[in-house]
Amino acid sequence: MLIPATLLTAGALGLVFFVLSLRVVQRRLAGMVSMGDGGDPTLLERIRAHGNFAEHVPFLLVLMAGIELTAGHHSPWLWLSGATLVLARISHAVGMSRPSPNGFRSVGIAVTFTLMIGLSLWALALGLGLGSATAPNFV
Repeated sequence: MLIPATLLTAGALGLVFFVLSLRVVQRRLAGMVSMGDGGDPTLLERIRAHGNFAEHVPFLLVLMAGIELTAGHHSPWLWLSGATLVLARISHAVGMSRPSPNGFRSVGIAVTFTLMIGLSLWALALGLGLGSATAPNFV
């Protein structure tokens, strides 16, 4: 079975992850820092933006893939979840390079957490046989 919503989301997020990785490497080279952050606050921000992405995105993609494999890709909620996740992670990454608190970072993480809860509940509902192909009964 194909999982186009997950694949498109993963492809877009893969490009975002590449940009975040490149930003870390560029700062490491500029500061000649091979391990850690070398006391450079900008490098630390970039490392954490990259790390935060790596900590959250894979799990959300696993949830999306599981839902899509179980329920199919016809749900507009799944497609909307993928597009929203891409925008949330871009927003969070932009916010990480700005002084805190800021709206980009706050919105990015709030939306990411909301998607994590929503997709987790949807996956649970499907696993328990309570959801439909379009969305769980509680959505």
